[in-house]
Amino acid sequence: MLRDFSVQALFMGLLTAFVGFASSFAVVLHGLAGVGATEAQAASGLMALSVSMGVCAIVLSLRTRLPVSIAWSTPGAALLASGGTVEGGFPAAVGGFLVCAALIVLAGLWKPLGRMVAAIPATLANAMLAGVLIGLCFAPVKAIAFDPLLGLPIVVAWAVVGSLNRLYAVPAALAAFVAVLAFGIDIPDGAFAGLAERLLPQPEAVAPVFNIAGLVGIALPLFIVTMASQNIPGIAVLKVNDYRPNPGPLFAVTGLFSLLSAPFGGHAVNLAAITAAMCAGSDAHPDPARRYWAAVNAGMFYVIFGLAAGAVTAFVSLAPPILIQAVAGLALVSAFAGSALNAFREPENREAAAITFLVTASGVSFAGISGAFWGLVAGGLMTALARYAPRRRA
Repeated sequence: MLRDFSVQALFMGLLTAFVGFASSFAVVLHGLAGVGATEAQAASGLMALSVSMGVCAIVLSLRTRLPVSIAWSTPGAALLASGGTVEGGFPAAVGGFLVCAALIVLAGLWKPLGRMVAAIPATLANAMLAGVLIGLCFAPVKAIAFDPLLGLPIVVAWAVVGSLNRLYAVPAALAAFVAVLAFGIDIPDGAFAGLAERLLPQPEAVAPVFNIAGLVGIALPLFIVTMASQNIPGIAVLKVNDYRPNPGPLFAVTGLFSLLSAPFGGHAVNLAAITAAMCAGSDAHPDPARRYWAAVNAGMFYVIFGLAAGAVTAFVSLAPPILIQAVAGLALVSAFAGSALNAFREPENREAAAITFLVTASGVSFAGISGAFWGLVAGGLMTALARYAPRRRA
């Protein structure tokens, strides 16, 4: 195994971890805060997710000798940000995280549940995801309206660098955010006083609360988004690169690590899609049999980044919230474009997809349950009616 290690895989692992962490940690922080987490709880959740997905990637990649990249559920974090606080506050959200993780384990071990998830029309799943993402994608425009001198550098950096290499667009926006924070914002004296202490890991356990709002408003939509937008595409990326994994055990193990991170505020870890392509491609190593070390190295760096999550959160909190939301929104533009395109691709399902998108994007909750769930229900009913009506006419 050690003979398979290479410097090329080491650098690709570092790049994968940096891109994965830097491009979407803002989405995670915003999502956890959206369901009622305090700054300390959000930092704990970010740390738990990063450490869990790092260890999970190491375990799975070494066990299977495949470049199995793991990520937190970025669409799931966007879902949390759009849904708002549920009845019972953050403890109820943690209860929802635990139920979601259990469902992921079950989907990996019990094939009928996995087939049920796969049977959800792709157009509706993408429409729900697009409805979840659109709110955050407005944030860059709002940031410019808030203060052009602060918002424009972030957007311009993302656009210019992205036109050259899309992979570095969000890290460039994050670098611009740091520059704006350093030179464009008056930071009060003593703001960095406790930053050194935050470099030490500070996990904060949350006693879960289980209720209907957390189950239906968080657990079920989070499960569907994570499976449809992350786990299933993650398997597809491995297959495109000529690997033939057994999906069930991979899903089950990611669900297990989600169970471990949930009590500390982590919403879900899953198979990666974009960073999976980095580790599974030829840039990681010319020999496909040795590329798994790229995922192993990425896992190690994820753990390191996660242990500094408290300092990252404290630093980010010094800026107006709209600026970090702008970075999060820019990180999701590509995902929104892809999900919207796939949602409205099929003419026969276009109206049902539109209903799902509109109900989800409205952000309106009914009976304490987020719009993402009701959007999927409304789209499903429209699909059923469209299929039933022609039979009645016949």
